[in-house]
Amino acid sequence: MQADVSASAGSVPKNQSLVGQTGVHYEIFVRSFADSNGDGIGDLNGVTNNLDYLKELGVSAIWLMPISPSPTYHKYDVTDYYGIDREYGTMDDFRRLVREAHQRGIAVIIDLVIHHTSIQHHWFREAAKGPGNPYRQFYHWLTPEEIKARKLNTRDITADSGERNPWHTPPGATYREKYYGMFWSGMPDLNFDHRPVREEIFKIVRYWLNDVGVDGFRLDAARHLYREFDEPKNHQFWEEFGQVVEAAKPGAYTVGEVWTRPEHIAPYFRGLKANFNFDLRLAIEEIVRREDDTEDLVEFVDYVHGAFANVNPAFIDGLILSNHDQNRIGSLLKGNQNQLRVAANLLFTLPGLPYLYYGEEIGMLGLKPDESIREPFLWDIRARDGQRTRWRRGRYSTSQTVRPLAEQRHDPNSLYSHYKRLIQFRNSHPVLNDNLSRIGQTGIRQRGTISFVRQSANGQRVLVVHNLTKKPISVVVSPGEAWCQRVAFATAEGTTFNAGQLLLTPYSCAVIE
Repeated sequence: MQADVSASAGSVPKNQSLVGQTGVHYEIFVRSFADSNGDGIGDLNGVTNNLDYLKELGVSAIWLMPISPSPTYHKYDVTDYYGIDREYGTMDDFRRLVREAHQRGIAVIIDLVIHHTSIQHHWFREAAKGPGNPYRQFYHWLTPEEIKARKLNTRDITADSGERNPWHTPPGATYREKYYGMFWSGMPDLNFDHRPVREEIFKIVRYWLNDVGVDGFRLDAARHLYREFDEPKNHQFWEEFGQVVEAAKPGAYTVGEVWTRPEHIAPYFRGLKANFNFDLRLAIEEIVRREDDTEDLVEFVDYVHGAFANVNPAFIDGLILSNHDQNRIGSLLKGNQNQLRVAANLLFTLPGLPYLYYGEEIGMLGLKPDESIREPFLWDIRARDGQRTRWRRGRYSTSQTVRPLAEQRHDPNSLYSHYKRLIQFRNSHPVLNDNLSRIGQTGIRQRGTISFVRQSANGQRVLVVHNLTKKPISVVVSPGEAWCQRVAFATAEGTTFNAGQLLLTPYSCAVIE
């Protein structure tokens, strides 16, 4: 039989209590997304103005990188947890964004950066005044005697600043104590052993969930609130954090940035509903580049999900191809449009919650440093692009290297159209759109392919088969998949399924039920 390559858009989930359990999320760096007032910097009204675009694409939630006041361009060092950075707009602008998003069935998730504050935050400015200040214990300090004993010759993690140790002297200090800032001297770590710190954080959580109306948080550096040897304290804090979130707004969504072995990620699911799967991102990149399943992908996902389920059977696996800290998948695959389609095929058919990094759907490019993976979104060619931000001129993503959205939007063969078809079919299918469905292995063992079963708790299931290569591949469905009757969706014309034999065109995938 001939595959049906069309799909209805389906409806974007409107029940905000289901955030994360269904749908596709979209990460936005506000500064680079859309400029509404001509100052060259992306802003909240620019996001609001393009909610219809995101709805058309099929997005169910947006994740906004930090929007609170900050002295840096990226805003991961907050000076006021209750405000909006003036470069991005006002609190009224943000409330309108939340309201307009909800009217379209789109949830709003914000980056909550609580691992550290800015050195300019009121808490730190007070703490730096001396040992007797009531905010002193909001941060970690070393006395001169402790400094001498430690010799400060150790390094925590590789930081962009290149500083050799994480202990720093406050600017203008007249004493010799040092404070702890793991990432950079401008980002002092908060002390979560100090109960007032936790209570302040929980007040901030309630404010954004209840007073402002956001639907959840992405938790930056969630693994690093405590040092590695104190990891059980990390788990305990996030469990308490999850209880506070659920009490404030039942069903609110949380996703953590935790990159370590699956067994060490698993305990974070006691408090957080989702965590990003960074190792899977690396595996997908390698598989797509080599056009072969060199990573035993299905076996790996099965192992990871088993580790997660041992702690919380209702875990949500956050799937990404790239993000604001990772080189863009477009550059990693050297702009190869066929391979970018295969990467998207895997992202939207594997079990879990897929995340798009803004511009991924049009094939935007970017390699580190960070500014170069956060370049302006390309709405149109420059001469016609009234929304393009100008805070940074594109080095990798320009109208010459990437087809802007306006040129792809109505081209059925564009990468954007490929993304849109995949997302809309996923949204319309009860199993693929179930982000809690799990993976199962198949009897298909053929080089150049990846196949797996997706099954929901109610027993509904589909078979998904991917052709990773430039050649057509004929796959014989094993007796164990005798329940497969028809191709429900295929990414390319020419896909057929007859008498248990599936013919896949190059770089395509098929969903069989």
